[in-house]
Amino acid sequence: MTGTPPAEGPAAPSASPAHPGVARSRSALRRHRWMIGPAVLLLAVVVVRAFLVTPFGIPSESMEDTLLVGDRILVSRTTAPEHLERGDIIVFDASQAFGLRVPERGFLQTLVEAAQSIVGKGQPTDYVKRVIGLPGDHVRCCAADGRLEVNGVAVDEPYVAPGQKPSLVPFDVRVPADRFWVMGDNRGSSADSRAHLGDPGGGMVPGEDVIGKVWVRYWPLDRLGPVDQGQISSVPRNGE
Repeated sequence: MTGTPPAEGPAAPSASPAHPGVARSRSALRRHRWMIGPAVLLLAVVVVRAFLVTPFGIPSESMEDTLLVGDRILVSRTTAPEHLERGDIIVFDASQAFGLRVPERGFLQTLVEAAQSIVGKGQPTDYVKRVIGLPGDHVRCCAADGRLEVNGVAVDEPYVAPGQKPSLVPFDVRVPADRFWVMGDNRGSSADSRAHLGDPGGGMVPGEDVIGKVWVRYWPLDRLGPVDQGQISSVPRNGE
Protein backbone atom coordinates (compact mmCIF):
# COMPACT_ATOMS: atom_id res chain seq x y z
CA MET A 1 0.00 0.00 0.00
CA THR A 2 1.38 3.32 -0.94
CA GLY A 3 1.98 6.03 1.62
CA THR A 4 -0.65 8.59 2.42
CA PRO A 5 -0.24 11.62 0.18
CA PRO A 6 0.86 14.74 2.05
CA ALA A 7 -1.93 17.01 3.21
CA GLU A 8 -2.49 20.08 1.22
CA GLY A 9 -1.15 23.22 2.85
CA PRO A 10 0.62 26.52 2.15
CA ALA A 11 3.07 26.34 -0.64
CA ALA A 12 6.74 26.22 0.27
CA PRO A 13 8.58 29.54 0.16
CA SER A 14 9.38 30.50 -3.36
CA ALA A 15 12.95 30.94 -4.42
CA SER A 16 11.90 33.57 -6.91
CA PRO A 17 13.63 36.98 -6.88
CA ALA A 18 12.65 39.64 -4.28
CA HIS A 19 9.60 41.76 -4.82
CA PRO A 20 10.27 44.40 -7.51
CA GLY A 21 9.51 47.22 -5.04
CA VAL A 22 12.15 46.01 -2.60
CA ALA A 23 14.70 45.74 -5.37
CA ARG A 24 13.99 49.30 -6.48
CA SER A 25 14.40 50.58 -2.91
CA ARG A 26 17.77 48.87 -2.57
CA SER A 27 18.88 50.27 -5.88
CA ALA A 28 17.84 53.80 -4.87
CA LEU A 29 19.72 53.40 -1.56
CA ARG A 30 22.87 52.43 -3.41
CA ARG A 31 22.54 55.40 -5.77
CA HIS A 32 22.17 57.89 -2.90
CA ARG A 33 24.81 56.37 -0.65
CA TRP A 34 27.17 59.23 -1.56
CA MET A 35 24.91 61.64 0.36
CA ILE A 36 25.66 59.99 3.72
CA GLY A 37 29.08 61.60 4.06
CA PRO A 38 27.93 65.21 3.42
CA ALA A 39 24.91 64.69 5.68
CA VAL A 40 27.10 63.48 8.55
CA LEU A 41 29.48 66.41 7.98
CA LEU A 42 26.59 68.89 8.03
CA LEU A 43 25.28 67.37 11.25
CA ALA A 44 28.74 67.63 12.81
CA VAL A 45 28.96 71.32 11.81
CA VAL A 46 25.54 72.00 13.35
CA VAL A 47 26.53 70.28 16.61
CA VAL A 48 29.88 72.11 16.80
CA ARG A 49 28.17 75.46 16.13
CA ALA A 50 25.49 74.81 18.72
CA PHE A 51 27.72 73.63 21.58
CA LEU A 52 31.40 74.47 20.94
CA VAL A 53 32.35 77.30 18.57
CA THR A 54 30.48 79.62 16.22
CA PRO A 55 32.02 81.71 13.41
CA PHE A 56 31.09 85.38 13.32
CA GLY A 57 31.90 88.27 11.00
CA ILE A 58 32.46 91.81 12.31
CA PRO A 59 29.92 94.07 10.55
CA SER A 60 30.74 97.51 12.01
CA GLU A 61 33.51 99.70 13.38
CA SER A 62 32.15 99.68 16.96
CA MET A 63 34.99 97.47 18.26
CA GLU A 64 37.90 99.17 16.50
CA ASP A 65 40.81 98.92 16.82
CA THR A 66 40.49 95.55 18.54
CA LEU A 67 38.21 94.12 15.84
CA LEU A 68 37.95 95.61 12.37
CA VAL A 69 35.14 95.50 9.84
CA GLY A 70 35.46 92.24 7.90
CA ASP A 71 37.36 90.37 10.61
CA ARG A 72 36.25 86.76 11.05
CA ILE A 73 36.28 85.37 14.54
CA LEU A 74 35.41 82.15 16.35
CA VAL A 75 33.19 82.48 19.40
CA SER A 76 33.53 79.89 22.16
CA ARG A 77 30.21 78.68 23.51
CA THR A 78 31.77 76.82 26.42
CA THR A 79 32.07 79.84 28.78
CA ALA A 80 29.02 80.09 31.01
CA PRO A 81 27.73 83.62 31.72
CA GLU A 82 28.64 83.30 35.40
CA HIS A 83 32.28 82.77 34.39
CA LEU A 84 32.57 85.94 32.31
CA GLU A 85 34.96 88.62 33.55
CA ARG A 86 35.18 92.36 33.06
CA GLY A 87 36.97 93.01 29.79
CA ASP A 88 35.77 89.84 28.04
CA ILE A 89 34.50 90.36 24.49
CA ILE A 90 31.21 88.62 23.85
CA VAL A 91 28.70 88.05 21.07
CA PHE A 92 25.08 88.21 22.17
CA ASP A 93 21.55 88.38 20.86
CA ALA A 94 20.61 92.04 21.42
CA SER A 95 16.94 91.74 20.54
CA GLN A 96 15.82 91.75 24.19
CA ALA A 97 18.50 93.99 25.73
CA PHE A 98 18.31 96.66 23.02
CA GLY A 99 14.62 96.29 22.17
CA LEU A 100 15.28 95.23 18.58
CA ARG A 101 12.53 93.99 16.31
CA VAL A 102 13.16 90.42 15.14
CA PRO A 103 12.10 90.13 11.47
CA GLU A 104 9.80 87.30 10.51
CA ARG A 105 11.45 84.62 8.37
CA GLY A 106 9.97 82.09 6.02
CA PHE A 107 11.20 78.52 5.77
CA LEU A 108 13.40 79.21 2.72
CA GLN A 109 14.98 82.29 4.27
CA THR A 110 15.69 80.34 7.44
CA LEU A 111 17.54 77.69 5.42
CA VAL A 112 19.54 80.35 3.55
CA GLU A 113 20.53 82.08 6.80
CA ALA A 114 21.53 78.74 8.32
CA ALA A 115 23.85 78.12 5.37
CA GLN A 116 25.28 81.65 5.61
CA SER A 117 25.91 81.23 9.32
CA ILE A 118 28.37 78.43 8.59
CA VAL A 119 30.76 81.01 7.09
CA GLY A 120 30.17 83.56 9.87
CA LYS A 121 27.22 85.66 8.74
CA GLY A 122 25.26 86.30 11.92
CA GLN A 123 21.74 87.50 12.50
CA PRO A 124 20.99 91.26 12.37
CA THR A 125 20.37 91.13 16.13
CA ASP A 126 23.80 89.60 16.94
CA TYR A 127 26.13 92.17 18.50
CA VAL A 128 29.75 92.05 19.65
CA LYS A 129 30.78 94.20 22.64
CA ARG A 130 33.04 94.18 25.68
CA VAL A 131 31.80 93.31 29.16
CA ILE A 132 32.33 96.32 31.43
CA GLY A 133 29.93 95.67 34.29
CA LEU A 134 29.20 92.29 35.89
CA PRO A 135 26.01 91.43 37.78
CA GLY A 136 25.88 93.57 40.92
CA ASP A 137 28.47 96.13 39.71
CA HIS A 138 28.06 99.88 40.05
CA VAL A 139 29.38 101.45 36.84
CA ARG A 140 29.54 105.15 36.10
CA CYS A 141 31.25 107.66 33.91
CA CYS A 142 33.05 109.54 34.52
CA ALA A 143 35.26 109.70 37.61
CA ALA A 144 36.91 112.97 38.61
CA ASP A 145 39.95 112.14 36.46
CA GLY A 146 37.78 111.33 33.41
CA ARG A 147 38.12 107.55 33.63
CA LEU A 148 35.40 104.94 33.83
CA GLU A 149 34.58 103.94 37.39
CA VAL A 150 33.55 100.45 38.55
CA ASN A 151 32.49 99.97 42.18
CA GLY A 152 34.18 103.22 43.16
CA VAL A 153 37.49 102.40 41.45
CA ALA A 154 38.66 104.35 38.39
CA VAL A 155 39.94 101.86 35.80
CA ASP A 156 42.35 102.01 32.90
CA GLU A 157 41.03 100.85 29.51
CA PRO A 158 43.96 100.29 27.13
CA TYR A 159 41.65 98.78 24.50
CA VAL A 160 39.67 102.00 23.91
CA ALA A 161 40.28 103.32 20.38
CA PRO A 162 42.98 106.01 20.21
CA GLY A 163 41.60 109.50 20.63
CA GLN A 164 38.33 108.27 22.18
CA LYS A 165 37.16 109.28 25.64
CA PRO A 166 35.74 106.60 27.96
CA SER A 167 32.29 108.02 27.24
CA LEU A 168 30.76 111.24 26.01
CA VAL A 169 27.46 110.08 27.50
CA PRO A 170 27.39 110.35 31.30
CA PHE A 171 25.80 107.41 33.07
CA ASP A 172 25.49 105.91 36.52
CA VAL A 173 24.06 102.39 36.64
CA ARG A 174 23.81 99.38 38.90
CA VAL A 175 23.83 96.10 37.00
CA PRO A 176 21.01 93.73 38.04
CA ALA A 177 21.57 90.06 38.77
CA ASP A 178 22.32 87.91 35.70
CA ARG A 179 22.80 90.96 33.48
CA PHE A 180 25.84 92.65 31.94
CA TRP A 181 26.75 96.23 31.04
CA VAL A 182 28.52 96.19 27.66
CA MET A 183 30.36 98.82 25.61
CA GLY A 184 32.23 98.97 22.32
CA ASP A 185 35.93 99.87 22.19
CA ASN A 186 35.25 102.60 19.64
CA ARG A 187 33.24 104.58 22.16
CA GLY A 188 32.22 107.36 19.78
CA SER A 189 30.78 104.88 17.23
CA SER A 190 29.18 102.20 19.35
CA ALA A 191 25.47 101.75 19.99
CA ASP A 192 25.90 99.79 23.21
CA SER A 193 24.29 99.71 26.67
CA ARG A 194 24.59 103.52 26.92
CA ALA A 195 22.32 103.99 23.90
CA HIS A 196 19.52 102.00 25.55
CA LEU A 197 19.44 103.41 29.06
CA GLY A 198 15.80 104.42 28.59
CA ASP A 199 14.68 101.06 27.22
CA PRO A 200 13.13 98.31 29.34
CA GLY A 201 16.06 96.61 31.04
CA GLY A 202 18.24 99.71 30.73
CA GLY A 203 20.41 98.28 27.98
CA MET A 204 21.69 95.45 30.19
CA VAL A 205 22.33 92.11 28.47
CA PRO A 206 20.69 89.04 30.08
CA GLY A 207 23.07 86.15 30.62
CA GLU A 208 20.75 83.82 28.71
CA ASP A 209 21.25 85.97 25.58
CA VAL A 210 25.05 85.63 25.56
CA ILE A 211 26.02 83.47 22.58
CA GLY A 212 29.65 83.13 23.56
CA LYS A 213 33.03 84.66 24.29
CA VAL A 214 35.28 85.76 21.43
CA TRP A 215 38.15 83.31 21.17
CA VAL A 216 40.29 83.72 18.04
CA ARG A 217 40.48 85.69 14.81
CA TYR A 218 40.88 83.44 11.77
CA TRP A 219 40.65 86.07 9.03
CA PRO A 220 42.48 87.98 7.66
CA LEU A 221 45.48 85.68 7.82
CA ASP A 222 47.91 88.47 8.68
CA ARG A 223 45.94 89.05 11.91
CA LEU A 224 45.39 85.37 12.70
CA GLY A 225 45.48 84.53 16.39
CA PRO A 226 43.80 84.94 19.77
CA VAL A 227 41.87 88.16 20.38
CA ASP A 228 43.28 90.10 23.33
CA GLN A 229 40.50 90.32 25.90
CA GLY A 230 42.16 93.34 27.56
CA GLN A 231 41.12 92.55 31.12
CA ILE A 232 40.06 95.53 33.19
CA SER A 233 42.20 96.22 36.24
CA SER A 234 41.03 94.27 39.26
CA VAL A 235 38.24 95.89 41.21
CA PRO A 236 36.07 94.40 43.95
CA ARG A 237 32.54 93.25 43.36
CA ASN A 238 30.01 95.77 44.56
CA GLY A 239 29.59 95.47 48.30
CA GLU A 240 32.86 93.58 48.84
